[in-house]
Amino acid sequence: MLDLGIVIVNWNTCELLRRCLETALASEGELEFRTVVVDNASDDGSAEMVRRYFPQVELLANEENIGYPRANNVGLRHLGFQGPGAVAEAAPRYALLLNPDTELPPGALLRMLRFMDGRPDVGVAGPKLVLTDGSLDRACRRGFPTPIVSFYHYSGLARLFPKNPRFGRYNMTYVDENKAIEVDSVVGAFMQVRKAAIDRVGLLDEAFFMYGEDLDWAFRVKQAGYKVWYQPAVTVRHVKRAASRKSPKAQFEFWRAMLIFYRKHYQRGTILPLHVMVLAALLFKGGPDLWQEIRNPTPTL
Repeated sequence: MLDLGIVIVNWNTCELLRRCLETALASEGELEFRTVVVDNASDDGSAEMVRRYFPQVELLANEENIGYPRANNVGLRHLGFQGPGAVAEAAPRYALLLNPDTELPPGALLRMLRFMDGRPDVGVAGPKLVLTDGSLDRACRRGFPTPIVSFYHYSGLARLFPKNPRFGRYNMTYVDENKAIEVDSVVGAFMQVRKAAIDRVGLLDEAFFMYGEDLDWAFRVKQAGYKVWYQPAVTVRHVKRAASRKSPKAQFEFWRAMLIFYRKHYQRGTILPLHVMVLAALLFKGGPDLWQEIRNPTPTL
């Protein structure tokens, strides 16, 4: 059984993808892994670059941009990951979702592998992600966006009181960034998931298009009894939003993802006045196009 199956979903980040693959394939240590690039119909020569320079990488080229979770699922299924009820496949022991705008130090994969091998209770783990200026990518350790946690974050209370455990929950700003800690979720830019957890909860929810699917996956893994951990002993460079910032859909899809996540996990337990306030806030942020998602919700897993 292979140790690790890496899935990289790419959309028009050719040069960043090339650097990502160079660093991933230069990983050191005794581990066996496969690398799959799923290209979402890039028009910048990404697929041709992979074919030319990285023949050892398995390229799956989509004819259209099918979104981040669906494309990741294409790669995961290619590696043998199926989810509950499926016939057992010879999938790797772990899956790794990796963004093309990341750069790995030589020992990152092995150290994350050893961390999870030593903690069988951990279903999902992620490293410390740093931006190009050396600062922490705060999304790499997160609390779930419950209505109250989201209120603290977007009202500005989290910014005013970042060290307060109540107000700083959204980005865990009250915890030293160099401390390993159990969290609600890590980010899909580097999200390592145990095969046994995938076997229990299934693949990513394709109701999301981009954003939110990593939170949802972590939520379901935790519901299945596993823990999610942030491991800052491993540091990975992340060029934030290199692909999504080009997309005119990015802002809309972020708020659509938050609506789907809320509806799926929190709406049932939310009292009516608060529910109305949540929907109003999401419409204010996401714009009138979000009304279609409210009226005709996308089916979820």
